[in-house]
Amino acid sequence: MNPSPSHTPDGPWWALVVATVLFVCVVASSANAELAAPTTYVVDQRHPGANDDNPGTAAAPFNTIGKAATVAAAGDTVAIRGGVYRESVSLETNGTADKPIRFQPDVAANVVVTGADVLTDWIKEAGDDNVFSTPWPHVFLSWTKYHAHPDDDFHKLIGRAEQVFVQGYPLHQVLQRDQLSRGSFFVDEEGKRLYVWAANNGDLTKVRVEASMRTSLWTVKGAHVETRGIRFRYAANMAQSPAVLLRGKGDVLEDCVCERMNSIGALLGAAGTVARRCVFQDNGQMGFSANGAHDALITECVVRNNNTKGWNRGWEAGGDKLVLCRGLIIEKSQFLANKGNGVWFDIGNENCTVRNCLIANNEDGGIFYEISFGLHAHDNVILGNGFADSPGAWGAAAGISLSSSPNCVIERNVIVGNKEGFNFREQGRTTPLIGNTKTEVPVWNHDQVIRNNVFAYNRDAQTWGWFDVLDERHWPAAMQKKPTDLKQGEPKTQLGDMDLDEKGCPVNVTLNKMKLTFGGNLYATAEGQPLLNWGCAWRHNKRYGSLDEVSAELDLEQGSRCEPFVFADYLTRDFRVPADNPALEMKCYPEGGVPGVKLGVLAQAP
Repeated sequence: MNPSPSHTPDGPWWALVVATVLFVCVVASSANAELAAPTTYVVDQRHPGANDDNPGTAAAPFNTIGKAATVAAAGDTVAIRGGVYRESVSLETNGTADKPIRFQPDVAANVVVTGADVLTDWIKEAGDDNVFSTPWPHVFLSWTKYHAHPDDDFHKLIGRAEQVFVQGYPLHQVLQRDQLSRGSFFVDEEGKRLYVWAANNGDLTKVRVEASMRTSLWTVKGAHVETRGIRFRYAANMAQSPAVLLRGKGDVLEDCVCERMNSIGALLGAAGTVARRCVFQDNGQMGFSANGAHDALITECVVRNNNTKGWNRGWEAGGDKLVLCRGLIIEKSQFLANKGNGVWFDIGNENCTVRNCLIANNEDGGIFYEISFGLHAHDNVILGNGFADSPGAWGAAAGISLSSSPNCVIERNVIVGNKEGFNFREQGRTTPLIGNTKTEVPVWNHDQVIRNNVFAYNRDAQTWGWFDVLDERHWPAAMQKKPTDLKQGEPKTQLGDMDLDEKGCPVNVTLNKMKLTFGGNLYATAEGQPLLNWGCAWRHNKRYGSLDEVSAELDLEQGSRCEPFVFADYLTRDFRVPADNPALEMKCYPEGGVPGVKLGVLAQAP
């Protein structure tokens, strides 16, 4: 039977029409959303009409970056006009890989985000000297005994978070009012006042005085947020806490400067994060850090003069410290004159890479890879590291040190003029693993490949095996002086040719079972410089003066040579070499460029 004109087989004809229209509208709306042009929001605190109630246009801009952060969505850009923005910004909205959210300066604008505020309410204290005071209600780290972190005597002053700057120059903090001298400040927590004495004994009412008040400056929680071209400075952050934090997948920090933070400049804390062409300098504890930043990329960055406050170098200080990261890459960057290690991986990192970097004049090690797995360090130039004689830095004052970290490949690095060239450092160590940080597993040096490197003119040794273990695993069986099985009992498992006890520690191990492969390296020494030392200085050790002896006794350095390494000029970092240099023939020379270094072939010998 045919339906009546007023009905369809499933209901009234008009219901079908309405449904069809609604469907078309939804599809059209979705298509329009996809095609809609992204929005550019403008922040301009210097504009006379700037207000966070504005729409954020060029004619009616926002006053704060924080306001723009609450409205920007995927594909949008926040253009920040020049100025010093005294705020702590939190970015929680997600962009996408195709449509990131961007925060960047407007054209040619100088944008500073600072943790410091200007102090103006000064009272001159009695006396002939220009000591001034101002109200100070701020208390940092109030839960600790000394208001410091770590809360110990070493860090009683270093670990505090206050900072004061007069015309941009930092002052030194003291812990008692009667300790004040020129160029220092004192926080009276009971009286809630800040006392400041300028280095030049100047009148503080006539100059700019700033004090750090914000503990964080830039926290990115959303994914795919790009931060570009901003100078961050002066956060009152405690140790181990960054001023700039990237917590979203795929977040980018590009062409930024992180400087003069009380503690750490920035932290990469999510997969796929990127730091590109950034400068991390003059920070109190470290330039940057990373935690769980799998497949992160640090590229074309400069990391220099960090740990200015003097945090304990054996704990966490220097250029950086990276933990529990898988597949992280550091490339084409410079690590210079940091007060501690230049590049420090510590705890459970896996398969990370350092390539085509200049690592120079850091006071402790150049690259220190500690209780981690699978470093690939290649094509780097590593110069002048390790001369600070820091307590406890044995085995870690080298161009590259592998500290209880197996399965590494070290190749085509030029390692010249360091305290020591290449080190193994070994103790009884354990590490948590990615995905299981509650349980620690034993970790030690084995299955290492050190090939086609230049080890030249390093002061105390070109290579040194600092094995501080009683089982003498680093010696061939014929040279071991003590029983190798100190644990007693039968092994439970195996790792290759090595037996392991019930805790996973090596048992009955000799040097050949450890699979330490050295080969094709070029060695060069000046008068009095040792070639290879094997064993800790306080245990069974031997100094080797020739590669033939090393090969015969230890079965290491097969195919390696000891010849002069001739290059243009160390002081200007000109490492161009003559065409007949053995480093070229042996393929020990870096492939690709290294920033801050001249590489290549000289037309004629220098």
